[in-house]
Amino acid sequence: MAAESAQTLERGLRLLRLLADGRGGRTPTELSAELSLSRPVVYRLLTTLMNEGFVRRDAEGRVHLGFGVLVLAQAVQPLLRAAAVPTLRRLAEDVGATAHLTVAEGEDGLAVAVVEPSWTDMHVAYREGSRHPLTKGAAGQAILALREGRDDYFATEGQLQEGARGVAAPVTGLPWLEASVGVVTFGPLEESTGPRVVAAAAELAAALG
Repeated sequence: MAAESAQTLERGLRLLRLLADGRGGRTPTELSAELSLSRPVVYRLLTTLMNEGFVRRDAEGRVHLGFGVLVLAQAVQPLLRAAAVPTLRRLAEDVGATAHLTVAEGEDGLAVAVVEPSWTDMHVAYREGSRHPLTKGAAGQAILALREGRDDYFATEGQLQEGARGVAAPVTGLPWLEASVGVVTFGPLEESTGPRVVAAAAELAAALG
């Protein structure tokens, strides 16, 4: 019974990850094919997940993530922040710029952790909870690159705030998380900033993995 329950849980988690990939809703038939499970098994999983509010079906019968997932996401954000702060503090002190962890919420980026350097005369005041489209700024572009399977770092200037320069890299290797680590400043950034940000993103991925 324990093995059967574990298998059911694993299948349910696979189904939720599939619906979270940003490609929109699926029909039960499509879910069956992509998960390599029979339709009766998929229907049983959907019934349970719908009852708990984790998935919903639209008027056309397509399955989407439900609002119950938002409750879990809100509980995860403080954990992400606690895990990210040590890495961000080292990065901010090393580069001399405000460091941040940004996660994807649909087509927006949400800053869930921000650390300012302690030794600079001037730095960007970037608030936790700040939100912006993924298409603007280095942090969002790094997340979009992650969706395409790329691990490049990105540098932008003036896209979110006039005169501000940003560098960000995706947090890779965590299928459950779409996020980037970045820095932002009004001053110049050294050429080594990009590799430093990539190293910080890898450090955080290892801590969360």
